Amino acid sequence: MQTTDIGENAHGAGPFLVTNRLILSIAVPMTLGFLTTPLLGLVDTAVVGQLGQATMLAGLAIGAIVFDLIFTTFNFLRSATTGLVAQAFGRGDKTEEQAVFWRSLSIALVSGAASLLLSPLLLAAGLWLLAPGPDVAGVTRTYFEYRILAAPAALANYAILGFVLGRGQGTTGLLLQTLINGINIVLSIFLGLHLGWGVMGVALATAIGEVVGALVGFAIVVSRFDRRFAPSWKTIFSPERLKPLFGLNRDIMIRSFVLLAAFMLMTRIGTSFGPVTLAANSVLMTIFLVAGYYLDGLANAAEQLTGRAIGARFRPAFDRVLKMTVIWSFTLAGFTTIALLIFGDRLVDLLTTAPDVRQEAYAHMPWAAITALTGVLAFLMDGVFIGATWSRDMRNMMLLAFAGYIAALCLLVPLFGNHGLWAALNLFLLFRGLLLLALVPRRSAQAFLPAQ
Repeated sequence: MQTTDIGENAHGAGPFLVTNRLILSIAVPMTLGFLTTPLLGLVDTAVVGQLGQATMLAGLAIGAIVFDLIFTTFNFLRSATTGLVAQAFGRGDKTEEQAVFWRSLSIALVSGAASLLLSPLLLAAGLWLLAPGPDVAGVTRTYFEYRILAAPAALANYAILGFVLGRGQGTTGLLLQTLINGINIVLSIFLGLHLGWGVMGVALATAIGEVVGALVGFAIVVSRFDRRFAPSWKTIFSPERLKPLFGLNRDIMIRSFVLLAAFMLMTRIGTSFGPVTLAANSVLMTIFLVAGYYLDGLANAAEQLTGRAIGARFRPAFDRVLKMTVIWSFTLAGFTTIALLIFGDRLVDLLTTAPDVRQEAYAHMPWAAITALTGVLAFLMDGVFIGATWSRDMRNMMLLAFAGYIAALCLLVPLFGNHGLWAALNLFLLFRGLLLLALVPRRSAQAFLPAQ
């Protein structure tokens, strides 16, 4: 199966020209692809929301957070792969590109199998951390036990997508994301509503989508490998080669875990406000994800192109990527916030039929709407730092931002309740972006110093 990506083979290794067309050739397909993920969240929420029970929505929300705890912890499989492949691409090292893929895929399959074996303990830990009521916990347990079956495939998809993005193959990324989430959406509606399986049907749909996506993605990636540059197994698993990958993995895992902890803490605090507020926050968090995934396409363009620039040791490309993606990101974030402020309440109506949940969500919609603007710099800087493989800085700045988030929660939640909770989330997003941006001048000067 072959697709053609704009700009994929337009330039070889070494210096390259950064244009709007090149940026958008990666950003637009990946934006469309990533939008299928929150669309999936919207559909899952809507399917369960049609049951008209806040308990079912709350159980789905808790289940999704538990899986975020497991899978987002392994998000380094995507991020580290993207950065290392992009830099190898910039150097013209085709053997190392393939080697990074096989290393990441091996780690993904082993980690997925371990997650499946440890699933009873993982579920128990998740329920203990989030402390839902008995009825909500029962719904969460059903969702978890079916979705966890696809853990190896889900993590394999991280490695596959990381390789595709590292090569700048935006159209292929769109194809895979659309396939995974498209299958998931169709089966969620069919199994969850048509057959009446509810939460179990939604979980099975997710598992099936992951498995099909992993098989198709693997076939596409491997079929494109040039066998002349195939690495030996000794090269793939060389300790010298594995060391930088594991170093990146460690830092990005800590960063991802802290980010997830921030969202879990929000859910945990929301639980204390009762099932109606928890369900409303779940709906609004789905809308927040729409904004985040919408902007992630440009972050992915920044990942690939900054990594490629560093691999090629070409500072002008790095500077131009940073400038152009900042302009594009803030423009799109502004439009997203305006759209959510105007149409957000209608979107809530599509997601739940429960009147009490709707009213609670209406009251807090402005907070969800402005997350596009408060989070845009954090999303983009994540892309820059992943492409540059500045993982230690990502980790450290995330820890600082989290400390600021905790302080904001302690100050604002007692004073303003759920409004304070959402205000603290927006401050956390701002902290992340500004702290990372402050490091860019010094880190970029160090990265390109040998070439000057």
